[in-house]
Amino acid sequence: MPGEPGLDPTLLRAAFGAFPTGVVAIAASVGGRAVGLAASSFTSVSLAPPLVSFSVATTSRTWPALRRAPRLGVTVLAGHHGAVARQLAGPAEGRFTGLPLTTTADGAITLDDGVAWFDTTIERAVAAGDHTLVLLRLHSAAHAADAAPLVFHRSGFRPAV
Repeated sequence: MPGEPGLDPTLLRAAFGAFPTGVVAIAASVGGRAVGLAASSFTSVSLAPPLVSFSVATTSRTWPALRRAPRLGVTVLAGHHGAVARQLAGPAEGRFTGLPLTTTADGAITLDDGVAWFDTTIERAVAAGDHTLVLLRLHSAAHAADAAPLVFHRSGFRPAV
């Protein structure tokens, strides 16, 4: 897929990386196993109706399985989750090994020691260049009052200050 003429993809990636973002785990039980990924493109969208969004690469091998789940759990990762974020971005079979998880009756999976948790369903998925923009409807939300989030900035993870 060609880029914009004159726009260097390496420079564009570096410019995008200058903006710090939070990091979330998006997970569900699919076929009796935990399936999920880490995303740094999570954002709130609307209070009425309650909506959030994230983007996932069109090359993702995890998204087709997650897309079939009736509910998705979203966990805002905490400042101490740098290694967890890397684990969730690693090989699919080991993404949840050793992590404390909660699974709802509808199959949404969240990490127990996050900053915030959301139970969601997919409202819409829209093709957007080399990514898919996923709009999620919230069914429940909770948060830890005093926990600091993990931040992704300039291609690295660090606790928010």
